[in-house]
Amino acid sequence: MPIPEPGADEVLINVHACGVCRTDLHVVEGDLEVRRSPIIPGTIEALGSDVRDRDTGERVGVAWLHRTCGCCSFCTSKRENLCESPDFTGWTVHGGFAEYVVAPASFTYALPDGFSDLQAAPLLCAGIIGYRCLRKTGISDWSGARLGLYGFGAAGHVAIQIARARGAEVYVCTRDREKHQALAAELGAAWTGGTIDKPPVPLDAGIILAPAGEIVPAALSHLDKGGTLVLGGIHMSPIPEVPYELLYRERVVCSVANNPREDGHAFLREAAEVPVHTHTETFALENANEALERLQHDGIRGAAVLTI
Repeated sequence: MPIPEPGADEVLINVHACGVCRTDLHVVEGDLEVRRSPIIPGTIEALGSDVRDRDTGERVGVAWLHRTCGCCSFCTSKRENLCESPDFTGWTVHGGFAEYVVAPASFTYALPDGFSDLQAAPLLCAGIIGYRCLRKTGISDWSGARLGLYGFGAAGHVAIQIARARGAEVYVCTRDREKHQALAAELGAAWTGGTIDKPPVPLDAGIILAPAGEIVPAALSHLDKGGTLVLGGIHMSPIPEVPYELLYRERVVCSVANNPREDGHAFLREAAEVPVHTHTETFALENANEALERLQHDGIRGAAVLTI
């Protein structure tokens, strides 16, 4: 395809690396309705830039939320992640599985110097969504808080580092012992088990990062009274019937939708302070299908990144 031309409020970005997100898989497989065809997928980029309205050569990242209308009731009440007319990178507009991509300058993120292109690539989608999930748990005092993570891919392996740096104990439920449970243990999980195994203590909050609705009843049963279960996926398989006793005692279930830019900037600052270390497996751009297939079968340890 030809190199895209940036509009008046956009920047032209020379892509150096692009994270491979489960949402890309949902787009490619049709789990999300077709919004544009053909579409270049890719929801995350860590980038060397040739830009307008920024310094030429500045490294920037582009997240899943590509643009909002700026004028609906959600945008004007600081809830732009719920915008009525948004665009999404790699779904409604072309994404980062390419040498060049355009994006609104105001929706790009300056990347901290401490992260290489490859390390930064998983942060702008998986990292931000994991951060948003942590915020939605409602935990105010993280020291000694007990957090459960269900699924341990790109988002989970970043979220555990933020949570542990804040002082939380993290309990990881995931089905792959060799890859995902082992990585969780390396990153300081207090306990690891299978997808619906019961942690040894009641949890203050849980985050489901796997797109599997059947996990919800089990995860609810692991919560302490007043606990919150956060659903972090853009797409999820159907949730089974949930007995009321699992919701009783003020347990809460909430979903996460996209990310406001405020979260993105706050996350990158905190990730640099921790600092977060991303674990990546790299693929050449021409091997993007292989990366998606590996992701589909939980074959990625950490995050997959395309090198452009």
